Amino acid sequence: MLFDLRAGGRRRFVQVVYLFLALLLGGGLVFFGVGGSVSGGLLDAFREDSSQNSATDQLQKQLDAQEKKLEANPKDAEALAASAKLHYQIAGAGENFNEDQGRFTAKGLAQLRAAEKSWNAYLATKPDPVNSGVAIYMVNAFSPQGLNKPDQAVEAMELYIDERPESSALYAQLAQYAYLANQTRKADLAAKKAVALAQPDDRKTLKQQLDQIKQQVLQQQVQQAQQQSGSGAQSLGGG
Repeated sequence: MLFDLRAGGRRRFVQVVYLFLALLLGGGLVFFGVGGSVSGGLLDAFREDSSQNSATDQLQKQLDAQEKKLEANPKDAEALAASAKLHYQIAGAGENFNEDQGRFTAKGLAQLRAAEKSWNAYLATKPDPVNSGVAIYMVNAFSPQGLNKPDQAVEAMELYIDERPESSALYAQLAQYAYLANQTRKADLAAKKAVALAQPDDRKTLKQQLDQIKQQVLQQQVQQAQQQSGSGAQSLGGG
């Protein structure tokens, strides 16, 4: 994992990065599920209302129905995609997500791992096209607040972009995920495209913001490497 979120400073750093993601996209793509085939998002999954328990029960019934389909045909691509999405939605419901801390509980993380398993099995069927609505859910699932697998978040984001019209916001988000995953070349290319697709008046500001994210991530990686090196030296000295 790129980040060990147990350290307070690192948690704050990641929170800053993802707050910037939300602000950059106008509270749209990831958190609100904006766009075409995407229904829902983090807010849909976490919203409290009087029917929350009922909604969770309905999600579980839908998941059970998909699981029965998979028992009959484990390579049913449509059922696998639906299973991944439903596991993600259940992960954000009730006791699976601690809203005060803004974190998934152990039960929620278990649901995300189940979503990952279904998603990987879905990709193994080589769907063409990929269900972009599910892909964006998996971007969230692989985020630091979730399973903390930035490489897989990048992959899911790329699959989502492949099925969407080109936009500055999408490539800006891809750039930031790629920086977090230490995929610097891919991030730089995505950032360049994001700036090129932006409105002329917005390009300078967007470039500055992306450059700032890059520098913050690189600085964090250097600090982490130094800490690991120091820990290793102490271990050798103690031996």
